[in-house]
Amino acid sequence: MHDYDLDQPLIDLISAVERTSWTARHAVEGVQIFGGIGSGKTSGSGRLFAHKYLINGFGGLVLTVKPDEKLIWQEYCQQTGREDDLLILEPGGQHSFNFLNYVSAVEDGEGSLTDNIVQVLKTVIRSGQEQNSGRSDDAFWESALDMLIFNILDLCKLAYGQVTVSQMFDIVQTIPKPDEHLQLNPATYVGKAFDQAFEKARHVVAEQVAHWSASRPEKERQLFKDDAIFHTELLEVLPEARLIKALDHFFFDNFIYMSDKTRSIIEFSFTAFLFRLSREPIYSLFCHRPSSFTPEDSLNGKIILINLPVKLYHKVGRDVQVLFKYIWQRAMEKRNIVENGRPVFLWADEAQTFLHEHDAEFQATARSSRVATVYISQNLPNYYASMGGHKSEYRVKSFLGTLATKVFHANADIETNRYASELIGEIYFEEETQSTTVAENFSQTKARSLKLERIARPEEFMRLKTGGPLNNYLVEGYLHRQGDRVMKGFNHVKMIFSQRYQRQS
Repeated sequence: MHDYDLDQPLIDLISAVERTSWTARHAVEGVQIFGGIGSGKTSGSGRLFAHKYLINGFGGLVLTVKPDEKLIWQEYCQQTGREDDLLILEPGGQHSFNFLNYVSAVEDGEGSLTDNIVQVLKTVIRSGQEQNSGRSDDAFWESALDMLIFNILDLCKLAYGQVTVSQMFDIVQTIPKPDEHLQLNPATYVGKAFDQAFEKARHVVAEQVAHWSASRPEKERQLFKDDAIFHTELLEVLPEARLIKALDHFFFDNFIYMSDKTRSIIEFSFTAFLFRLSREPIYSLFCHRPSSFTPEDSLNGKIILINLPVKLYHKVGRDVQVLFKYIWQRAMEKRNIVENGRPVFLWADEAQTFLHEHDAEFQATARSSRVATVYISQNLPNYYASMGGHKSEYRVKSFLGTLATKVFHANADIETNRYASELIGEIYFEEETQSTTVAENFSQTKARSLKLERIARPEEFMRLKTGGPLNNYLVEGYLHRQGDRVMKGFNHVKMIFSQRYQRQS
């Protein structure tokens, strides 16, 4: 499928007097579903969207929080004839994804490889910091962490020609303290990982310097007897010489002499993440075995499901799913929709679990990349807690503004219900008043006036049907579309979703 009509109807919206459609174009503008516990948000509207995307050939990525999500998507794919397209990354499975090898191969020639790996690593680390304690807005800590990751990666590349999780972890763990003396030269000394890496890096540069110097004309070599001229020329023509000088300056002039508290915070932010990656089953799935698939497989119709549910694998399950999500998003942004116009979906139930700092930026352009995001969450406070730092409310509202379709199910959260009510808006109702006067003469008057009222008051959302046998497995919800009138001239419509919806033959 290389050509895809974005005006293809996915969901019919029907009333007694009107029929409109919710299309693939609406899908790639993003969907946010809200609903309280047991409201039917996943089994109602979530189920409908999933079936429609699968029926229409979308590829996708599914992130998991609950252990039963794998079974749910296996059922969806079986019901829509997409079983062969479901690709499950899980412990004991046949698939693996080596993220460092992938980033190294894909990003080569598109900028600094170090920059790209740093961007991936720090996005996951900072996302975890927001989840745990609220994001720090102190630029010092962000810059210090960036610099440590940059220099560790450069040291690995210079010394060994590659970057691995185990190398990075070992090197960070063995950076010397100020009172420790490095012993790099004696043949009898077996240095720690940091010492060995620096010795190897210096050896690599020394060989390159010797080769470069020997290749110069005799007249130039005579000038090189002046150390100042030699080093100036060397740094101009040999990038590795500049790099080893920068590494030496960062570690031996700055980082090693940081205060213990400052240094330990920066080191722990990095090593804690690397430690989780170095343990099984994550190490085999993401760091050791060669990749059996790539994010681009979604463009060929594959549905990639990361079966490392956060409820079972906790923080490491969340971290590696955010890591893959961010790499997947970057891959989708680079796609050529002229060559392949197939829409793909990004699916996250309990979506606040997987947010990172680049989500709003990605979602702002997801339409042009034909990515149909579906985020499902219980309420607004879940997002506030995940997007920590100052002005988190504004960050959340700005982010939600990039998801053009919103569905509101039954909810007991006052703030979410107020938000839904305000979003749906107000309308003028005609109000009739009547008064009666009894005196010497009996009189009665009637008057009509226009009164502005909420279309759906906040308390209305507490009374919506939540499915199950008591409601004949029917779930109620309000669908709101920004910018488009979906029914009777309004931007919203009250809908009923079946928890037993299956593909219609």
